[in-house]
Formats: sequence, structure tokens, C-alpha cells
Amino acid sequence: MQTGTVELWQRLSGSVNSGRVWERWGEDEPVKVRRAAPTLWVAADGLTIIAAVALATLYRLHTTPLAQLREVWNGTLFSGRSAAVMLALLGGFILTLIASSRRMHLYEPLRFSGYLREQQLSAQACFTSGLLLTGALYLLHAFEIPRSIVFMTIALVTVALGVRRLIYRAMLYRRFKLDIGTRNVLIVGTGPEVQALRYDLEKLRHLGYSLKGFVQLGSSRSGAHADDVVLDTLFQQTRKHFVDEIFFTAGCEREVVQRVLERAREQGVCLRIVPDLYGGLARNSPIEYIGPLPTIPLHSVQVPELRLVLKRAFDIVLSIGTLLALSPLLTAIAAAIKLDSPGPVFYPSERLGKKGRVFRMVKFRTMVENAERRKAELQHMNERDGVLFKVSNDPRITPLGRFLRKYSLDELPQFWNVLKGEMSVVGPRPPFASEVQQYKLDHLRRLDVMPGITGLWQVQGRQDPSFASYVSLDVRYVDNWSIWMDFQIILRTIVVVFAGTGS
Repeated sequence: MQTGTVELWQRLSGSVNSGRVWERWGEDEPVKVRRAAPTLWVAADGLTIIAAVALATLYRLHTTPLAQLREVWNGTLFSGRSAAVMLALLGGFILTLIASSRRMHLYEPLRFSGYLREQQLSAQACFTSGLLLTGALYLLHAFEIPRSIVFMTIALVTVALGVRRLIYRAMLYRRFKLDIGTRNVLIVGTGPEVQALRYDLEKLRHLGYSLKGFVQLGSSRSGAHADDVVLDTLFQQTRKHFVDEIFFTAGCEREVVQRVLERAREQGVCLRIVPDLYGGLARNSPIEYIGPLPTIPLHSVQVPELRLVLKRAFDIVLSIGTLLALSPLLTAIAAAIKLDSPGPVFYPSERLGKKGRVFRMVKFRTMVENAERRKAELQHMNERDGVLFKVSNDPRITPLGRFLRKYSLDELPQFWNVLKGEMSVVGPRPPFASEVQQYKLDHLRRLDVMPGITGLWQVQGRQDPSFASYVSLDVRYVDNWSIWMDFQIILRTIVVVFAGTGS
């Protein structure tokens, strides 16, 4: 393997050394969500067609959707045509549109094609499906079905799908412009290809990439040990800066790329190479263009976008419901804090969220006003090992604050952070920047997901002072997350809160 020193731009060097960790160069998501989820888009296309049929029939026959369903079920809507045939025609239209859209790659990442090209392909898929539908109507001699309804349905579906894709793309571009939802990229290699790729990644912001730097491999040959050092350094930087994709442009042997690919799979990082094909390793892989340069994805991480959408919807509903239902209690707590001790009602603190994004987490104030300045005086009383800090009889806590902590009432304002999209109801607790500076590389996995109000550690290991247990439970949640696990944690959290085991 070609070896050498790892060279990163200066803007990579200060990411864990400053107070606002990754404020610019690693502040977002997430999500490693950049691919349009086929299941979500397929369902949206099907619902769009059903809505278009209902609207066209409503306009043409002056009937209500409920009456339409009743007449279709009874087989009387179109001169005795059976409900089975009608549903078969509708299902066929849906299936042909989905098949056409999939064949035209409309369910693949849309950032690699322009919006005009996407609109053209979307219209082409609708017209192709419409022609097949009209052909089926002709072969079945379904003359009792008004052709105006058929043509109106095709027109409505074409317009609706085009508008929906345009709105989604505009929303996505806006998020990319704000550095939200972008994919962190590290380039490996030297030569003019690197500079050209760097230029296109930084210029074409709608692609959704955030360039973190490059790794340059020297030309001298060394032993296997030196090869391992270079690979270890590369993937340390990958973890440290939350890199989602590695672009490999170095002219290396096939074995080298294979080793990088294996490590990328282990760490859940996407890998792209700029051709050469490396001895057939990239054969049959699709080519996607970054500006004028072709890239070949060797490995892509599949993200459960549908489950993430459901999780976010659940967070929004639960946070709104909680804030509204408990608004009298929140008001009473705020008034009690104001009367109990001098100082503000809320305690905002800067925390690190997903991929090191800095945000201000809000809690009810439970300590005296100058609590942060007195923390250094109590370090010798710390009962937790490593990074964590806890003192059982902390003199900074007010009498009311001790009650609020016992029943976790001080955490309630964080539902506002959930509503803003900075936190989730369930997830690892967001750490301070000073804590993350002491993390090992493996500990950074806690920041791969959205932080939460409650989590696995809060319900299973809350009284365990071990930092290793704290990280282990959070990593277990990251690796095994599911909607059902979130519900279980919420139910167990309710038991913990009423038991008053907080501190």
C-alpha cells in the first residue's frame, strides 16, 4: 500500500479543542438519511393516484367520495361494471406508475439529477402509465367509464407528482443551504482529480455534501505495519469528524481498496471511488456524477427512513400534547422557582446533539444562581468515575430543586427542544462539550443519533456510577433501536418518575 502522512486542512484541527465543538465543521445530521425511501415514495404515489381518481369522479359525476365508495362496492357506479374490475384497473394503474418510476430511477437520490430532468422523467412515467391504462380500457371494452375521468386522472396525477417532487426538492435544498442534513465527506488521494472533486463538492451545494478535508497518501512503499497505521489514522479521522462518505481517488492496488471497503462496512461509512475500476471491484456498480466527475458507490448504508419519519411524528405529537396538558403544572413550577430563590426560571445549557451539533437544552433551574462557578470546588466530592459528575448532597441544589429532580420535573421544558427538532423523546442524554473532549473514539457513537429526554440508561442503569455502563447502554440503544424499544423505554420511564428515583 502506498503510505505517507495524513494531511488534513487546518479547519479540521480544532474540532474537539474549542468550547463550541463542531459548530461549523460537524454540526449536522443525520442523519445519514439522504436516499429517498422507496417505501415512503411508493406509498405517496399510490395515495396520489387514489386521490386523483376521487377528485376526477367527484367533478365529473357530481357525487361525494363516500357515495363513490358505496357505489363502487355495489357495482353500480358505471353501468353495472363490477367492483372487482374497477379495483383491478386502479391497481394496475398504480403498479404501472410505480414500475415506470422505479425504472426511471425516480426513487433514487434526487440530488444527482437536475430538477428539470426529474420533472421530465416524472411526466414521462405518468404518461406511460396513462397509455397502458387507456389501452386496458379499450381491450376490456369498458365504454361505460367516461374517458374524461381517465384523462383528468392522468392530468391530476402528473401535476400532483411534479409539484410534490418540486416542493420536496426545494425543502431539501433549503436544508442543505443551512448545513442541515448534509453528508460529511473525506477525500483520499492526490493529483488533479482531488482538486476537481473538491471544487465541485464546494460549488454544488445542492448536492448536500459538506467537505471535511482530505487524506494524502505518499508514494513510498512501506511494510504492512505502516499500512495499518495509515488505515487506522484514516478511520480515526472518519469517526472524529462524523464522516458519512469517503471518496477514494488514490491510484492504489485492488487489495488496498478492498481493505478500505471492509473497514468502511464495519464502521457504517459509505465509500465511493473515482474510476479506475480497480481490477473489476466496481463492476456492475451504478455511476453517479458529482459535477462532471463520475463516482461509483461500492457500499451504501441503508437507513430506515420510514421508521425515522414515524419517530419524528411521534415526537411532535407527544411534545405538543405534553406541553399543552401540563401547561398549568409548568406555570406553577415556574412561579415556585421564582419565589424559592433568586435567579431565572429556566437553566439553558449548551449541549451537543446529533453529530456534535451545538444546541441550547432547556431545564427548570434547580440550583443556586452561581452553581457553575462553584462546580470546581466540589470536584473532590464527585461520586462518578471518568467523565460524569454527580454529588449526592450537592449544596448547590435548592430545596425546591431537590424535589423537582426527584420526580424529574426539571426535565419537562425539554419537550420544547423535542418540538424544535433538537432532541427526541427517547435517546442518549446530550453531553456537555467538556465531556466530549474527554471521550474516546468509540464513545462518539453516542452522538450518531438524536439525543433524548430519556433513554436506556435512565431506566436501566440510573444508579450505576460507572461511565462504561453509561456508554454501553447508550451504544446498545444506537445499535438496536426500534419504535417498539422507544415505547418500552417510555413506559419504564413513567414507572421511574412516579417512583421518585431521580436525583
